[in-house]
Amino acid sequence: MHDINSLFSYMRDKTAAGAVAVKETKERGVPVVGTYCTFTPWELIDAAGGIAVSLCSTSEKPIEAAERHLPRNLCPLIKSSYGFALTDTCPYFHFCDMVVGETTCDGKKKMYEYLGRLRRTHVMQLPQTISCDASLQLWRAEVIKLKEALEETFGVKITDEKMRDSVALKNRMNRAAMAFYDLALLPTAAVTGLEIMAAADFLKFSFDHEKTIAVLDIVTRKIRENYEVGERRVPEDRKRVLITGCPMGKSLEKVVTAIEENGGVVIGFENCGNLKNAVFQAEENKNPIDAIAEKYLSIPCSVMSPNQGRIDLLGDFAAKYRVEGIVDVVLQACHTYNVESLSIREAFQERGVPYISIETDYSQGDTAQLATRFGAFAEML
Repeated sequence: MHDINSLFSYMRDKTAAGAVAVKETKERGVPVVGTYCTFTPWELIDAAGGIAVSLCSTSEKPIEAAERHLPRNLCPLIKSSYGFALTDTCPYFHFCDMVVGETTCDGKKKMYEYLGRLRRTHVMQLPQTISCDASLQLWRAEVIKLKEALEETFGVKITDEKMRDSVALKNRMNRAAMAFYDLALLPTAAVTGLEIMAAADFLKFSFDHEKTIAVLDIVTRKIRENYEVGERRVPEDRKRVLITGCPMGKSLEKVVTAIEENGGVVIGFENCGNLKNAVFQAEENKNPIDAIAEKYLSIPCSVMSPNQGRIDLLGDFAAKYRVEGIVDVVLQACHTYNVESLSIREAFQERGVPYISIETDYSQGDTAQLATRFGAFAEML
């Protein structure tokens, strides 16, 4: 059998070395663009000859520093993002030439005003609905503005040909990601939730994209081969859980651990990034600006109103992956996801799928409470 654990160790090591890779990339003169959100058009940054790096935003360590400028009752993701930049403790922010933000919530868009004092920051104005043509036209104009900002900042010309190449590359990356996530189609779980998080991080923090695709393809193939000859890396009686809600990061591994130590296994994440990101592909046979705009505006973030798309997408994943329970992870003071949790609960009550909402932050003080709640939830499944 293949040694699957060593493959995941390799991916984790490459992720841990991401900061060094960014430093070396910058020293070669390659533009480095910091991002925070799934809505940021990766293809434009790649077509500009740069690399997109996901900036630090999921630790409680810099929050105290951020609260010197930001209110205490603000989402921890926003405070963590700003705190890392303010204290210069995020290597990705340290090496980035430019930050691309987006108006996914009021707290973030105001935080970007302060972030702009520390690094050039371009903010994309995101429509609040996808239910009218005017929204797509607004977003298309924002995509063009970002293209022009990248060209001006880095002295490059982003041609249609470069954008088409980048669209094709990102589609290949997303197909490799979906092939890995689709291991959940196997009769029993073949990987754990923590391993899914490791693969998602590997995709974000490995910048040799062809090699990244090749490695993920190898991991997916070898896990399937082992499974077919009888290896069961996850106990077969574990209840299949899909996580949705706010972005997941290192600090929120506590949620996955609590689920998987109390009778469940996380078979997928419909959070920012992960399934919600990989499932969408830009059309390769149309104007690249149109294709990019349409792809990203399709993302069913809770900032959209109405947001039937998220309910539909979760329903598709729940059916496809034979989900036995939904866990909705809501960060404290994330009002859009918190308010929307009622709609998600009602939708899955109608489908007969058990649902639980967890409100948490980046501290580890509620670990025991999470274990108790998930233990009870698993018994209910």
